[in-house]
Amino acid sequence: MRISIELLMIQRIQTLYLTIALLVMSVLPVFLNLWKNLEGVNIYVYNLLNTDSWYIKSLPILFGLSVLVSLITIFKFKNRQTQFVLGRLNILINFFILVLLVIHLQSLSGEIFISEKGIGSTLPLITIVLLVLANKAIKKDEDLVKSVDRIR
Repeated sequence: MRISIELLMIQRIQTLYLTIALLVMSVLPVFLNLWKNLEGVNIYVYNLLNTDSWYIKSLPILFGLSVLVSLITIFKFKNRQTQFVLGRLNILINFFILVLLVIHLQSLSGEIFISEKGIGSTLPLITIVLLVLANKAIKKDEDLVKSVDRIR
Protein backbone atom coordinates (compact mmCIF):
# COMPACT_ATOMS: atom_id res chain seq x y z
CA MET A 1 0.00 0.00 0.00
CA ARG A 2 2.83 2.38 0.87
CA ILE A 3 4.51 1.88 -2.50
CA SER A 4 1.32 2.73 -4.39
CA ILE A 5 0.86 5.95 -2.38
CA GLU A 6 4.45 7.00 -3.13
CA LEU A 7 3.97 6.24 -6.83
CA LEU A 8 0.82 8.36 -6.77
CA MET A 9 2.77 11.26 -5.25
CA ILE A 10 5.44 11.00 -7.95
CA GLN A 11 2.77 11.30 -10.66
CA ARG A 12 1.80 14.87 -9.80
CA ILE A 13 2.02 17.61 -12.43
CA GLN A 14 4.91 19.37 -10.70
CA THR A 15 6.91 16.14 -10.91
CA LEU A 16 6.28 16.09 -14.65
CA TYR A 17 7.53 19.69 -14.96
CA LEU A 18 10.57 18.92 -12.83
CA THR A 19 11.37 15.80 -14.85
CA ILE A 20 11.16 17.72 -18.12
CA ALA A 21 13.41 20.43 -16.62
CA LEU A 22 15.85 17.70 -15.55
CA LEU A 23 15.90 16.26 -19.07
CA VAL A 24 16.29 19.69 -20.67
CA MET A 25 19.35 20.47 -18.56
CA SER A 26 20.95 17.01 -18.71
CA VAL A 27 20.20 15.44 -22.10
CA LEU A 28 19.67 18.33 -24.51
CA PRO A 29 23.04 20.10 -23.89
CA VAL A 30 24.73 17.01 -25.32
CA PHE A 31 22.87 17.42 -28.63
CA LEU A 32 22.31 21.19 -28.91
CA ASN A 33 25.26 23.51 -29.36
CA LEU A 34 25.67 26.79 -27.49
CA TRP A 35 27.47 28.62 -30.31
CA LYS A 36 29.91 28.13 -33.17
CA ASN A 37 33.43 29.51 -32.98
CA LEU A 38 35.17 31.33 -35.83
CA GLU A 39 36.37 28.06 -37.33
CA GLY A 40 32.78 26.81 -37.52
CA VAL A 41 33.19 24.22 -34.76
CA ASN A 42 30.12 23.67 -32.59
CA ILE A 43 30.71 24.43 -28.91
CA TYR A 44 28.73 22.27 -26.48
CA VAL A 45 28.43 22.55 -22.71
CA TYR A 46 30.95 19.79 -22.04
CA ASN A 47 33.52 21.55 -24.28
CA LEU A 48 33.55 24.51 -21.90
CA LEU A 49 35.57 22.63 -19.28
CA ASN A 50 38.65 23.01 -21.49
CA THR A 51 38.57 26.82 -21.57
CA ASP A 52 40.77 29.24 -19.65
CA SER A 53 38.05 31.59 -18.47
CA TRP A 54 36.70 30.79 -15.02
CA TYR A 55 33.15 31.95 -15.72
CA ILE A 56 32.97 29.91 -18.92
CA LYS A 57 34.37 26.90 -17.08
CA SER A 58 31.66 27.32 -14.40
CA LEU A 59 28.82 26.87 -16.92
CA PRO A 60 29.00 23.04 -17.12
CA ILE A 61 29.27 22.91 -13.33
CA LEU A 62 26.15 25.06 -13.01
CA PHE A 63 24.33 22.90 -15.56
CA GLY A 64 25.20 19.84 -13.42
CA LEU A 65 24.13 21.63 -10.25
CA SER A 66 20.78 22.46 -11.83
CA VAL A 67 20.30 18.80 -12.77
CA LEU A 68 21.19 17.71 -9.23
CA VAL A 69 18.82 20.20 -7.60
CA SER A 70 16.01 19.12 -9.96
CA LEU A 71 16.61 15.49 -9.06
CA ILE A 72 16.58 16.22 -5.34
CA THR A 73 13.44 18.33 -5.74
CA ILE A 74 11.57 15.49 -7.44
CA PHE A 75 12.17 13.14 -4.52
CA LYS A 76 11.28 15.73 -1.85
CA PHE A 77 7.57 15.27 -2.67
CA LYS A 78 6.73 14.57 0.97
CA ASN A 79 7.87 18.05 1.99
CA ARG A 80 6.24 20.58 -0.32
CA GLN A 81 7.83 23.58 1.38
CA THR A 82 11.34 22.20 0.83
CA GLN A 83 10.36 21.33 -2.73
CA PHE A 84 9.21 24.92 -3.29
CA VAL A 85 12.45 26.38 -1.87
CA LEU A 86 14.59 24.03 -3.97
CA GLY A 87 12.59 25.05 -7.03
CA ARG A 88 13.35 28.70 -6.34
CA LEU A 89 17.03 27.89 -5.82
CA ASN A 90 17.05 26.10 -9.16
CA ILE A 91 15.41 29.11 -10.82
CA LEU A 92 18.23 31.28 -9.45
CA ILE A 93 20.87 28.84 -10.70
CA ASN A 94 19.35 28.84 -14.17
CA PHE A 95 19.02 32.61 -14.16
CA PHE A 96 22.72 32.84 -13.29
CA ILE A 97 23.54 30.43 -16.16
CA LEU A 98 21.45 32.57 -18.50
CA VAL A 99 23.23 35.76 -17.42
CA LEU A 100 26.66 34.18 -17.92
CA LEU A 101 25.65 32.90 -21.36
CA VAL A 102 24.28 36.28 -22.44
CA ILE A 103 27.41 38.07 -21.25
CA HIS A 104 29.62 35.64 -23.12
CA LEU A 105 27.50 35.55 -26.28
CA GLN A 106 27.57 39.34 -26.44
CA SER A 107 31.35 39.35 -26.23
CA LEU A 108 31.95 36.68 -28.88
CA SER A 109 34.23 37.85 -31.61
CA GLY A 110 33.20 37.44 -35.20
CA GLU A 111 30.19 39.72 -35.31
CA ILE A 112 31.63 41.23 -38.48
CA PHE A 113 31.80 37.79 -40.02
CA ILE A 114 29.25 35.07 -39.46
CA SER A 115 28.42 34.60 -35.82
CA GLU A 116 26.05 31.79 -35.04
CA LYS A 117 24.52 31.35 -31.63
CA GLY A 118 23.17 27.87 -30.97
CA ILE A 119 19.76 26.96 -29.70
CA GLY A 120 21.41 25.36 -26.66
CA SER A 121 21.82 28.80 -25.13
CA THR A 122 18.03 28.99 -24.64
CA LEU A 123 17.91 25.86 -22.46
CA PRO A 124 18.16 27.78 -19.14
CA LEU A 125 15.22 29.96 -20.21
CA ILE A 126 13.10 26.91 -21.02
CA THR A 127 14.07 25.38 -17.68
CA ILE A 128 13.13 28.56 -15.80
CA VAL A 129 9.65 28.45 -17.35
CA LEU A 130 9.25 24.78 -16.39
CA LEU A 131 10.44 25.45 -12.83
CA VAL A 132 8.03 28.37 -12.43
CA LEU A 133 5.18 26.11 -13.56
CA ALA A 134 6.32 23.42 -11.11
CA ASN A 135 6.46 25.95 -8.26
CA LYS A 136 2.95 27.17 -9.10
CA ALA A 137 1.69 23.58 -8.92
CA ILE A 138 3.51 23.00 -5.62
CA LYS A 139 2.00 26.20 -4.19
CA LYS A 140 -1.45 25.11 -5.39
CA ASP A 141 -1.03 21.74 -3.62
CA GLU A 142 0.14 23.45 -0.45
CA ASP A 143 -2.83 25.83 -0.48
CA LEU A 144 -5.21 22.89 -1.01
CA VAL A 145 -3.76 21.00 1.95
CA LYS A 146 -3.97 24.12 4.15
CA SER A 147 -7.61 24.69 3.21
CA VAL A 148 -8.50 21.09 4.04
CA ASP A 149 -6.72 21.43 7.40
CA ARG A 150 -8.78 24.57 8.14
CA ILE A 151 -12.02 22.72 7.53
CA ARG A 152 -11.13 20.08 10.13
